[in-house]
Amino acid sequence: MSTYSEEHQHFLKKLKRRKRSVVLTQILIIVLFLVIWQLLASFKLINTFTFSSPWDVIKTTIHLFETNQLWNHIGITVYETLLSFLIAGIIGLVFATLLWWFPFLADVFDPYLTVLNSLPKVALGPLIIIWVGASMHSIIFMALMISAIITIINIYNGFVSIDKDYIKLLKSFHASKKQIFFELILPGNRGNIINALKINISMSLIGVIMGELLVSKEGLGYLIMYGSQVFNINLVITSVVILGIVSYLMYYVINWIEKKSS
Repeated sequence: MSTYSEEHQHFLKKLKRRKRSVVLTQILIIVLFLVIWQLLASFKLINTFTFSSPWDVIKTTIHLFETNQLWNHIGITVYETLLSFLIAGIIGLVFATLLWWFPFLADVFDPYLTVLNSLPKVALGPLIIIWVGASMHSIIFMALMISAIITIINIYNGFVSIDKDYIKLLKSFHASKKQIFFELILPGNRGNIINALKINISMSLIGVIMGELLVSKEGLGYLIMYGSQVFNINLVITSVVILGIVSYLMYYVINWIEKKSS
């Protein structure tokens, strides 16, 4: 026998129907876009040399798979992104904690974080190559420059947004700063930290692709750059499509972790 009331069961069914409708609509939009794109290409209403087509993307993907390039390039980009994501997440949490723990440091570094976050990272690409070298290290460094700063800012803003009355209440019971942080600040920012990680994973991917465009000989960013250099638009668009799928899967994993931890 169900422990839920009839009204609550009706609400849950309605919620499930809405989720299914959202997913089906999302799939329908993608399918409709691909069908229209293919029809325009098939009836030569668009130039497939510059716009490619879904069928050309499929053929290019098959070619990459048959030549043992597909998983190698995807694997390199995913590895670099996950490594950057983990490092940026640790840096963001540690530095945000230090800024909350020492308000003087927060006041000192606030303008520097804003300036660093607003710098055009691509313009620093040549300097990064000189400093770190034309290797995977420069790609990771580029990704960290993009993702770490914004992660620090987002997590720290969540820390300081906790209701001051709760902090005063704990202090009235003679709670230490350590107890306040681990019993109030950190648990109260679980959702904020997850949201920061969602932004972090996308920023890390952007940074990795930017780095691969500059120095890499492997990865999806390299395929995009190489395809544009030899005017192989099919390879460029195929790489972008694969990149979109990889980005969605990474976001889905973070979203799944959020649901499991709630």
